[in-house]
Amino acid sequence: MTVTTHSSTAGPGGSMLGGLADQSAVEARRDVTEVLEHRPEAAATARHFARDVLADWQVDSDTAAGVMLVVSELVTNAVEHAEPPLALQMRRDLDGDGLWIAVSDGGAAEHDGAWTTSCEDDEHGRGLTIVDSLADAHGSDHYRNGTAVHWAFLHSA
Repeated sequence: MTVTTHSSTAGPGGSMLGGLADQSAVEARRDVTEVLEHRPEAAATARHFARDVLADWQVDSDTAAGVMLVVSELVTNAVEHAEPPLALQMRRDLDGDGLWIAVSDGGAAEHDGAWTTSCEDDEHGRGLTIVDSLADAHGSDHYRNGTAVHWAFLHSA
């Protein structure tokens, strides 16, 4: 398992996933972004989006199940611990063997979200452990403008 943290002067558009604006139509089909509302329902919205993308990409069911959990955990963490804006990015390697999942946010929030603050200590805090168990690598890129991208890479079966 590889876990990394980076800092950069670039913003999220300079992340490893890049933006869609400069990509060809072929690449756009393998690199998708969904802007999410910064609210508790964002995780469900992200899962629905991811499910449709994974079906379009014909990702096997075992890999898709892992991706869905990673998406849910990364988005939930962003809603609970970060400021807006919030976006989910998914990218498929050219050979189809790997999937990148990234959630960009507006940087660390001053206070945790309502769900986290209403829970007992043993009721939360497992999200990155789940990501760590499912992903081949994961990490975070933090930018000087305060934004961050939290990402994971999974190999397809």
